Amino acid sequence: MVIPLSTLATEGALWVPYPAQLDVPYELVEHISWLLYEHRSARNVPWRRLGCFKQALLTLVHLRKNETFSQIGAGFGISQSTAWRYVDEVLDVLASWAPGPHEALTGLGEGDHIIVDGTLTPIDRIRADEPYYSQKHRKHGMNVQVIAAPDGTPLWFSRATPGRTHDLTAARAHGIVQACLTRQILVLADRAYQGTGATFRTPYHHHREQPQHYQQSNRDHARFRAPGERASAQLKSWRILQRARCSTHRIGTIIKTVHTLLTCNYSG
Repeated sequence: MVIPLSTLATEGALWVPYPAQLDVPYELVEHISWLLYEHRSARNVPWRRLGCFKQALLTLVHLRKNETFSQIGAGFGISQSTAWRYVDEVLDVLASWAPGPHEALTGLGEGDHIIVDGTLTPIDRIRADEPYYSQKHRKHGMNVQVIAAPDGTPLWFSRATPGRTHDLTAARAHGIVQACLTRQILVLADRAYQGTGATFRTPYHHHREQPQHYQQSNRDHARFRAPGERASAQLKSWRILQRARCSTHRIGTIIKTVHTLLTCNYSG
């Protein structure tokens, strides 16, 4: 007898769990489980069906693979609503450890330079949701400002704003411009940040019509700014941010969580 898959889905058939491998270090799962253990102990959290290690692993599966709560819940033997609560709890714990912009710039000052760029994290929205539609990228998403070190190491990710927000507007709103001006930090950025002034350095406009040294300056600028793309790439390596299906308010918490995971020291 042949049973079509559509029939199984519509009749609410049981999910079938299967073994899989997650591309994260074992030490990272342990580190998160210890943070979660401290969180539970401080708040005298009652018994949970999943231990701290399994709850940490559940959250990492959600972030790395972007599977639905029904799917990951079936794999861990819990319901969809329980999976949502467990993941949400871990996200709040990890997001609280994400550094702020001033912490990210600690130790930097006059003579140092950073790379600032904006990236779009795609979201699942209909065309009518205009505030989230980016004309530049021709898709719905959330604008995230990224501060990276000269070697491409991510230093800070801003909160997520609607996709149509201009990079310069977002940088000013997040206090990036003022913070860099106060510390006299040189900032390399693309043409979207032209007009910022302060310590921002952007490429020359219409450089092909300018003298040769202008063109060489733009090439040097692009070479030094290129490593900043690595920070955005590391952020989007987490599949949850390649096409988020959740509330736009929750994306900010997810970005802070990923920032914590990218920068935390769990080697000890």
